[in-house]
Amino acid sequence: SILIFTFFPVIFSFYISFHKYDYLSANRPFVGFYNYVRMFTNERFWQTLANSARYTLGIVPLNIVCALGLALLVNNKVPGINIFRTAYFSPVVTSSVAVAMIWGWIFDPAFGLLNWILRLVGLKGLTWLGDPKLAMWCLVVMATWNGVGYNMMIFLAGLQGIPQEYYDAATVDGANSLQRFRHITLPLLSPTTFFVFITGVIGALQVFDQIWVLTKGGPAGSTRTIVYYLWEQGFTNFDMGYASAIAYVLFVVIFILTLINWRVAGKFVHYQ
Repeated sequence: SILIFTFFPVIFSFYISFHKYDYLSANRPFVGFYNYVRMFTNERFWQTLANSARYTLGIVPLNIVCALGLALLVNNKVPGINIFRTAYFSPVVTSSVAVAMIWGWIFDPAFGLLNWILRLVGLKGLTWLGDPKLAMWCLVVMATWNGVGYNMMIFLAGLQGIPQEYYDAATVDGANSLQRFRHITLPLLSPTTFFVFITGVIGALQVFDQIWVLTKGGPAGSTRTIVYYLWEQGFTNFDMGYASAIAYVLFVVIFILTLINWRVAGKFVHYQ
């Protein structure tokens, strides 16, 4: 099954990326690097790549900060703390499509919760998902809320792996809570933070479902990411050769970014 559903699609998609492969045509000629040249000379491709980069730069730092903050809050041995841990984690196990629909109502300009709150305080409502300047950041906020619980649990595991003796020794030496966090927690959490950062970048570059549900890549293409563009070409325009070329370029981009992260950010990770 791994051979059929994993290796074969990978190899076959690489093969058809060099062909004009249209579902609607029986003629699928070999075109060499035409799909790749067409992609790199297409302004829309670069726009979608920039949108993906903007989404990634927004969600990854925000997710890390929020997840670490929540992990610090729930890393306490108090009665009922598991209830809060479960509540913060529950959006992770909720369908991303259902989450997108709920947030679509929150962002609705006429009946949405956000604009209702703004009107209560005398402010004018906004067209959240209809504004090219706001739409992407609305998606970032929604995706952070949806996924922060997963990274919170990873950070929580990292926090509970730090020996309490380090904090006790620092307290005896006169270190305050901020100093303990800066000189003990952050360095010893660096492998966890590095893992969350790497997986966050990879996941952000592959975002699709929330965009498909909420914005369809709009308004004015401001939320059309690279994966959504790939889907459009492959399953709307039926140009699977071009879509496969986009997929392989995305793979190369993710691979290069991961290598850079390992070389650069890895130097600041303390494994001992």
